[in-house]
Amino acid sequence: MNRPVVVVVGAGPGVSGSVARRFAREGYDVGLLGIDEDQLLTLAGELEALGATVGHAVVDITDAAATTAAIRRLGEHAGRVDVLHFNPSAFREKDPLELSVPELLEDVALGVGALLTAVQAARPFMTAGGRVTATGSMAADQPWHRAASLGVQKAGLRNLVQSLDATLADDGIRAVSVTVRGTLAKEGPFTPDRVADAIWAAARQGERAWRSEVPYSG
Repeated sequence: MNRPVVVVVGAGPGVSGSVARRFAREGYDVGLLGIDEDQLLTLAGELEALGATVGHAVVDITDAAATTAAIRRLGEHAGRVDVLHFNPSAFREKDPLELSVPELLEDVALGVGALLTAVQAARPFMTAGGRVTATGSMAADQPWHRAASLGVQKAGLRNLVQSLDATLADDGIRAVSVTVRGTLAKEGPFTPDRVADAIWAAARQGERAWRSEVPYSG
């Protein structure tokens, strides 16, 4: 049998990199989408050292055509996508009186809209048992006014994941967002590796007890 495949959208050195390594240690091959080729190559080398076969694409994930093409190439090469993990968001330090509508829409296109593109592109390669996971944030419930667009993104992301889960469930594919209720740090319960462990656990929930939103409080 082919090894299972995880595709990480918005791959880089933080939580997304930790998610990729977590799945690689569990026997997954990995597809990476990101905007920084040096970061992707570094991460790919780490994953290959763990035994994974790795494909990567440098792409602006707000470019729907380019993102769709990249995910399709990864899916066609591997023949499957078992897990699609969505990580990106835009941090723009502007309060609601400073933030313009075009800026808000630009940020939402990255932090929410790109998930639609990614799932629609990956769906032909996903079968029963497939999973969509996303990195959520307490900003969905407790937004910081000085980064107003981030709270909108994370609330929208969680809402969209719930709709995806309801849409895909009849085909045996489930979606979940992990709401990180803390600040990422190099030590303690909110390291990227600990968050990745929570995402791994959320993806492996039992079908009967499935929740489309799982809080992680450390």
